[in-house]
Parts: sequence; C-alpha cells; structure tokens
Amino acid sequence: VDEREDLEQLGKLAKTGPYLAEAGMAVAVAIKDTKYAVSDASRAIQSMILTAWSDGIASNWVGFFGLEAVEEMLEVPEDLHLIAVVAFGYDTRPRIKGIKDRKPFSEVVHHSRFGKPLAR
Repeated sequence: VDEREDLEQLGKLAKTGPYLAEAGMAVAVAIKDTKYAVSDASRAIQSMILTAWSDGIASNWVGFFGLEAVEEMLEVPEDLHLIAVVAFGYDTRPRIKGIKDRKPFSEVVHHSRFGKPLAR
C-alpha cells in the first residue's frame, strides 16, 4: 500500500497502528488457514523488518487481531485472513543506535528450566 489516502485510512482503521497514516508504504500480510501459515508469515514479516532496519528504514508490525475493517478496505479474499500490516518509512526522530530499554539478560534467559538463572 503506497497511496497517501490509503495509508491515512489504514491509520484510522488499524487501532494499534495510527502511525500507518505517516508511513512511506505498508505491506499487508494475509494467510490461508493452514497448519504453518502463522509461523511462515511471522518469519516473513520478521525478515522484512530486519532487512528494512539494516537499510535504515523504520518498520513495525501492526495488528494480528482486529483487522476486519482493514481486510474489507483492502478487499482481502474471503479464503484469506489478514494477520498484519507492516509499516515502512524513514524515521524522522533522532536516535542513538544500539541503545535500547531492555530487561536484564538474567530476567529473560533461563538455564534448562524457567526460573533457573543462566550463569554468564
């Protein structure tokens, strides 16, 4: 999706992604109801986001739920289910690359069982 009017409409319809209205473009990701479709689509989305980031393009996954109005707007066929709209564009905010507000490693990584610290 790259038409400004369509992006603005996406920003209104996708409640978790009002910033779609300001995106340079967006990719809608729809799946068939098959065993591995969510996994395959999620990996494809992650690859798009990581590739964009490596080229200095900001991106974010919008949706997973609550995209029925977006499906209607984009005329997604009834045999498909829209799981995401991925926004892409150049971030205008200044940022310091590499600094993230993350939980400590010890809170998110465990050894063999949850709650057992991983010795570093």
